[in-house]
Amino acid sequence: MKKTYVLFLVGFLFVTMQIKAQERFKDVVFNTVKSETFTYSDTLQLDFYSSKQDMLAKKPLLILVHGGGFSSGKRDNPMEKEFCREMAKRGYAVASMSYHLTRKGKSFGCDYSSEGKIETFDSVTNDILDATDFLIQKSKNLKFDPSQIVLVGSSAGAEAVLNTVYMPNSSKIKYAGVVSFAGALVSLEHLTKETAIPSVFFHGKKDNLVPYYIAPHHYCKPNQPGFLTLFGAKAITEKLQKLGASYLLATDPEGNHDWANLAYKFTDEIADFISNAIIHKEQITYNLQLASKK
Repeated sequence: MKKTYVLFLVGFLFVTMQIKAQERFKDVVFNTVKSETFTYSDTLQLDFYSSKQDMLAKKPLLILVHGGGFSSGKRDNPMEKEFCREMAKRGYAVASMSYHLTRKGKSFGCDYSSEGKIETFDSVTNDILDATDFLIQKSKNLKFDPSQIVLVGSSAGAEAVLNTVYMPNSSKIKYAGVVSFAGALVSLEHLTKETAIPSVFFHGKKDNLVPYYIAPHHYCKPNQPGFLTLFGAKAITEKLQKLGASYLLATDPEGNHDWANLAYKFTDEIADFISNAIIHKEQITYNLQLASKK
């Protein structure tokens, strides 16, 4: 009997040490995730993910904005759901939101006016702010910290989240960080020492839709209605570096717009940056070279 007790104790200590070795917000610390759907504005909905086992009252919140050219895409596609679950398993609260698809059945290319494109960005920004405000009002029950909200976006969603944090809007919401998968900004003018926040970028250098550096959206010609200069990941991080702000720039030299989807798998790198730069407020400037899978 005594021998059995000792073996049990040794096994218990080993399991305890393994659990302690896992670092919340970086590593997977939970194995079950629940989701709940809310209507946050009109008919627009969001899915809120958290672990059933997580008792922490105030944790960072990630808000995911899907891609799809402002005409398609869903908050609960397999990639988006898997990303949300993976981040929730690390101890984050995560919300994946729908927004008004104002270009559904319509073009968002070179035949659509540059003014219309900016209005589209602003429309989704308004939805992001509405969703954020809705969640903040429920922050106590949902157990997240309203001062640690990070926006995550892919493609059109990345353009929208960058527009939300780095372009003027009437909201007083201050986001703690932003993550962009193949996104860009229409101007760097409003990216200043006061507005700069820790930022993550995944981008293919040969993206022919959303430029990696500085180029027209969809590479439209100057005489086309949709000609609109955008500032991609490289241009934004150059400005962040000058301002002394934290960033992670993950670049695929041969990659294209596929990184709007491929980046969803890089939860380790994203979680590490959020933990170090946003939660622990460490100064980080990190350039990572990626390789497309052939």
